[in-house]
Amino acid sequence: MCGIVGYIGNKPAYPILISGLKKLEYRGYDSAGISVIDDGKIKTFKCKGKVSDLEKHVKGNDLKGDIGIGHTRWATHGAPNDINAHPHKSQNGHFILIHNGIVENYARLKNKLIKRGYQFSTETDTEVLANLIEYIYLYGKISAEQAVRFALKKVIGAYGLVIICADEPEQLIAARKGSPLVIGIGDGEYFIASDATPIVEHTKSVVYLNDNDVAIITKDKLTLKTIGNIKLTPKIQTLDLDIGEINKGDFEHFMLKEIFEQPRSIQDTFRGRVSKERNTIHLGGLHEVMPKLVNARRIIIIGCGTSWHAALIGEYLFEEFARIPVEVEYASEFRYRNPVIYVDDVVIAISQSGETADTLAAVNQAREAGALVLGICNVVGSGISRATQGGVYTHAGPEMGVASTKAFTAQVTVLTMMAMLIGRKRFILGEKKYEKFISELQKLPSKIEEILKNNDHYKKIAGLYVNSNNFIYLGRGYFFPVALEGALKLKEISYIHAEGYPAAEMKHGPIALIDENMPVVVIAPKDDSYEKIVSNIQEVKARGGIVIAVVTKGDKTISEIADHVFEVPSTLLALAPLLTVIPLQLLSYHIAVMRGCNVDQPRNLAKSVTVE
Repeated sequence: MCGIVGYIGNKPAYPILISGLKKLEYRGYDSAGISVIDDGKIKTFKCKGKVSDLEKHVKGNDLKGDIGIGHTRWATHGAPNDINAHPHKSQNGHFILIHNGIVENYARLKNKLIKRGYQFSTETDTEVLANLIEYIYLYGKISAEQAVRFALKKVIGAYGLVIICADEPEQLIAARKGSPLVIGIGDGEYFIASDATPIVEHTKSVVYLNDNDVAIITKDKLTLKTIGNIKLTPKIQTLDLDIGEINKGDFEHFMLKEIFEQPRSIQDTFRGRVSKERNTIHLGGLHEVMPKLVNARRIIIIGCGTSWHAALIGEYLFEEFARIPVEVEYASEFRYRNPVIYVDDVVIAISQSGETADTLAAVNQAREAGALVLGICNVVGSGISRATQGGVYTHAGPEMGVASTKAFTAQVTVLTMMAMLIGRKRFILGEKKYEKFISELQKLPSKIEEILKNNDHYKKIAGLYVNSNNFIYLGRGYFFPVALEGALKLKEISYIHAEGYPAAEMKHGPIALIDENMPVVVIAPKDDSYEKIVSNIQEVKARGGIVIAVVTKGDKTISEIADHVFEVPSTLLALAPLLTVIPLQLLSYHIAVMRGCNVDQPRNLAKSVTVE
């Protein structure tokens, strides 16, 4: 949630800030603002709307300055308007700051500040934090850095902060707890951002802040401390990111680009890890923990949203091929319901960003209970990758569209490799079947390319249902999670109400909704329950429903009774979710575009959910 940028150096700050905010806008786009420092004078501009609205708002103003901060907001406290937009200024103007996160005890802090004479002009928790820092600064007659550290000790919640002190305008102060911050190191300059996408065009040398880190940054020095004033040595890492990966290229939207990148992102995820010649799967991030993983009493997979759907597919995979019982949990529920966790459990946390607040909290809870905790995420250096004891990166590359596509299929690819590897080590999966899986997995990119060639067909069908108000998605076994994911994609980006169900559950309620205006998407490749799914389709047709079926190429039976058919190449059943989800992504995309929706930045959503 929310995008943060900062710059201190010898170049004009405004172009760097605006460019950075555009790259971070997927994190929030309710309002935007900047502050720049020119010869000790701080100039702040902010407004409701997107970064493009901010550009119009500042046009004609003096934007000179080589130090500055910028923010694009996803609203938590207070409506998205000009007043609640960041940056926020303290009452007496000593501090200006931008904030990603949430101050959970803001009301109590606010009441204390009101008793001390502070007044508030916004509805935000961030203004409370700005005034708290200022109060401590003035009352204690201490430095800005000390005031920040003392104030943060009183804060309950999550924050990524960049702070300007008007009395010490030659520095920026950054701090992190629960919300990501990365600092890019240039030649006499530093860049600060919520993630690396705004930094990579300037430098590939970065420092990722850890929880409770505070960075004091001048043009020629980076000082890193804990909030307890313990000095730290910055760990400089090199970004493995190409600027071309965060541009749309020839595609109209990032989402469409990322759908079409899936042959490559899946291949990148198994590249170097799967060898057909040696008949092996090698996952280096699991090497040290493999004995405990192989002997796990139980696997618990946690995630949110799309990652939760990937986890459901993982449940089928692990139970079928490794014969280890699996529970799949919403991270947001897991952390609050006092779950039973054993020391010989393995907990797998899935998150695209690696910063999802609920998932990160659940990771910490599982570790405290003594379980082995592993991560599957897409961002190197993210909170989950550092908090877990092992894991696997997905190598999907940056995903700028808010609605996840290639990250989902990369997550499923990782879960598939893990299940096959553990199944082989447990002697559940025989050598020939293991070899067959490796062979078929490597064929998936070319099969997805074959599906993508039918994009015009999906677009044509989408045009028939652009005005529909409701959809139902049905699937059995491995395809039930695919139905959930297809429904989620449609509702996320087109704002059409859609629900996914196990096909057999249709008769237990949802069938009451079916009429001639209800499109029903059925994921129905050839499998052991094929005849039953055919019966489900007939039940829908008998009630006048419209059937859009995803079937195995060459299917004759369903093609004769469904209104529309999306064909996918044949593959092993356990790998078929990676194929069947592609037409559903494209169907959702085209419907949303035809409805005039902003598919890359759907309303009320943000990419990285770093607050509860």
